[in-house]
Amino acid sequence: MITRREFLDAMAVGAAGLAVGTTAKSYGQILGSNDRLNFAVIGLNGRAYAHLSALKANKNAARISHVCDVDSNILNKFAATVQHETGESAVADKDFRSVLQQKDVDAVTIATPDHWHTPMAIAALQAGKHVYVEKPCSHNPAEGAMLVEAQRKYQKVVQMGTQQRSSPHTIEIIDKIHSGLIGRPYYAKAWYVNVRKSIGVGKEVPVPPQLDWDLWQGPAPRRPYKDNVHPYNWHWFKIYGTGETLNNGTHEVDVCRWALGADYPKRVTSSGGRYQFKDDWQFYDTLVTSFEYDDQMLSWEGKSCQGMKLYGRDRGSAIMGTTGTVLVDRDGYEIYDLKGKKTSEVKAGIKTFSADLIGRDSMTDAHFANFIAAIRKGEKLNAPIAVGNVAVTMLQLSNIAWDVNRELQLDTTDGKIQGDPEAMKMWGRDYENGWAPKI
Repeated sequence: MITRREFLDAMAVGAAGLAVGTTAKSYGQILGSNDRLNFAVIGLNGRAYAHLSALKANKNAARISHVCDVDSNILNKFAATVQHETGESAVADKDFRSVLQQKDVDAVTIATPDHWHTPMAIAALQAGKHVYVEKPCSHNPAEGAMLVEAQRKYQKVVQMGTQQRSSPHTIEIIDKIHSGLIGRPYYAKAWYVNVRKSIGVGKEVPVPPQLDWDLWQGPAPRRPYKDNVHPYNWHWFKIYGTGETLNNGTHEVDVCRWALGADYPKRVTSSGGRYQFKDDWQFYDTLVTSFEYDDQMLSWEGKSCQGMKLYGRDRGSAIMGTTGTVLVDRDGYEIYDLKGKKTSEVKAGIKTFSADLIGRDSMTDAHFANFIAAIRKGEKLNAPIAVGNVAVTMLQLSNIAWDVNRELQLDTTDGKIQGDPEAMKMWGRDYENGWAPKI
């Protein structure tokens, strides 16, 4: 097992060589059409099972060669599932740093806790790997900007896991909106509802023997192990997670932004609170955010602990224009005239639910197919990191607006907060000594 310092030193040396070796090539080397890519899947508790299904669906072009998780129980279970479902064994490793050293690994998929997304993705790029990183691509806006810069520097393929960008019916209806289906779109509403339970009040307990708690924390400042954080509830702690807004809002807000053709807004306001339970959950369970542009508006409504649906849906996006409205979600879309009368609809097939925390679906399969084709053939990505990071940064700014409890004025070119030094301090984060990502 290499030490953290050896890893950082090796990455620094590798970055210098890679900067020379890859920047002259678009997306690095384009592979031959008959080559199978070797994938390492990192972070195996939930969403990684959708990665497994997607890679299995694309088995003629890719295989899982390595799997990695800091919890040996989770690691062993996933490795056994790969063997069972694909008939091929994968090398299991608790330390992603040793995985990145393997020359036969072509690409990594990252489904770890949020605080690891950007640092791990940058390390993978520096090691010469292509990267599929789950949303949100970063823990904070500064990291997102770093990851975009790193992709440009190392010229590898980086796809963010907003899989609805590869949904055929969503691509179809967005094209229709852009062609004038509902006139000029000017208001988009995104929402998500769930009935999550309380996470209680955690107790400091000994670290489970199967868990490498130091490596789990990685770039985050060190904290004692508590019994209500791992393996899922880290989402609700600010030091590791980003709340429901980034956990699920990223998908729908990205669709709304795509439909409106909008980038960074001028203003962000956000209000809400933790109303349902009194526990260790550090974010809101109910939040309403407005993103304002010169002649458009986008709103996000998240309810983590109250299952009342909007428009009969757990999650979705409503795009309103001068002549009509489109409702679109993962199951299809509906078109309405200006008076709210339904004029047509398209059903995608299998119904999805917000309570599904894994999301094995055809959208993810297609999103991986697009990622693989970008590596092998130079196909255009559906969710390149520079595009995906815009919605992520917007929603991180929503969190900041909620934290400081006031409207934020933004630079529309990069999303940076204007005239509010206190809020701008939250653009980045503090790191454990020696673990800060560097390009």
